[in-house]
Amino acid sequence: MSFGFMGIQFGFALQGGYMSRIFQTLGASPEEIPGLWIAAPLTGLIVQPIIGFLSDRTWSVRFGRRKPYFLIGAILSSIALFFVPYSPTLWIAAGFLWMLDASINISMEPFRALVADKLPESQRSYGFILQTLIIGIGTWVASNLPWMVSQLGFNDDAAAKGIPMNVKVAFAIGAVVFLGSILYTIFTTTEYPPSDEAAFEKEKKNGNFITDFWSSVTSMSPTMLKLGLIQFFSWFAFFTMWSMATPALTATVYNAPAPLANSANFEQMNQAFQVAADSVGSNMGVYGLTSMLFALALTFYAAKFSVNRKWVHLVSLVAGGAGFILMAFIPSPDYLWLCFALIGFAWGSILSMPYAMLSSTVDENKMGLMMGLFNMFIVIPQIIAALGGVNALSKIFGDGPIAPMLLAGSSLVLAGLLNLILTDKQITRG
Repeated sequence: MSFGFMGIQFGFALQGGYMSRIFQTLGASPEEIPGLWIAAPLTGLIVQPIIGFLSDRTWSVRFGRRKPYFLIGAILSSIALFFVPYSPTLWIAAGFLWMLDASINISMEPFRALVADKLPESQRSYGFILQTLIIGIGTWVASNLPWMVSQLGFNDDAAAKGIPMNVKVAFAIGAVVFLGSILYTIFTTTEYPPSDEAAFEKEKKNGNFITDFWSSVTSMSPTMLKLGLIQFFSWFAFFTMWSMATPALTATVYNAPAPLANSANFEQMNQAFQVAADSVGSNMGVYGLTSMLFALALTFYAAKFSVNRKWVHLVSLVAGGAGFILMAFIPSPDYLWLCFALIGFAWGSILSMPYAMLSSTVDENKMGLMMGLFNMFIVIPQIIAALGGVNALSKIFGDGPIAPMLLAGSSLVLAGLLNLILTDKQITRG
């Protein structure tokens, strides 16, 4: 049921780990990068609630409810993944990012709803944690793909404003894995029909997106709003990492910033930057590995015992925040893996605990719409970050290139402490 999420995470990890590198290779300055990422959260803001609404009202004996959206998203994502590293200019690369993120969202949100569709309340923590385990595998492997490919003989040299061959091959592999894993889930997973098909058809005929969306917005529970606030600061932190980790860490930890195209010693500087960027990407993969191990431990625990979701989430987010902050103090790149290992605890929890808690509070007949609506608390902070939030707030921590990572760490610690406002025991234990 969750295997397809490995392919989705291949796309997501390649996007998060290497789009900023592609932008910089095509000539973008660090200050321009958050703005170039604006396509991703804007797309999610529009696509996620609509896809959730449509999948709630889809049913076919042959194709199911959520699976048609998995397939459409997988085909479009694979196309975008294959072609994005061949972008000749910044605006084309930004356009492919827009297409890639929209397509990933088409596949991803129905996967969240599928777990809630098929599992009873008592098994949802287990289900979302297992999903996180598979996501962790995808994150770790995909983040290391350019390095792995370079070990096979595909070099990471690049001419001025050219994308290295190892990145192109890695994205092509990601495209194949994305589509293949989604197809595996489609062919091996059955979906349950609506419990009352007559009522389902009546609601489908009478409902419309605008009415249902507004009704859902105005009827959000206090618990959902509290979880949304936690999500806001969590995803602000991770957007900052995805967009700024490569320029921040190559410049600060590796002392190998991206060179200007007219630099006198461009080839030497560019080679150092590309090697450093490969290493940053591989280190970022550690957070996927840690989240996988974290999820594996929770999977065994949740199979037999209830999980205190609130405290697991609080401790995990604070640990992740500490990982970001430590980046400013490590003496050499050899310690960067430790920072990302701590971040992996936060990532593993973000992908499971909020959704497990949310699924205990919403109408099961509107699970797709509510999951899409909940994800507005993911995309809105990213939009704010992209529109200048990262550049403006990073100045609190100084003018150095590492400042965005300190901002991300502070945001994640705040998100962790906000778990203290969750008081409903029905949703905090499961």
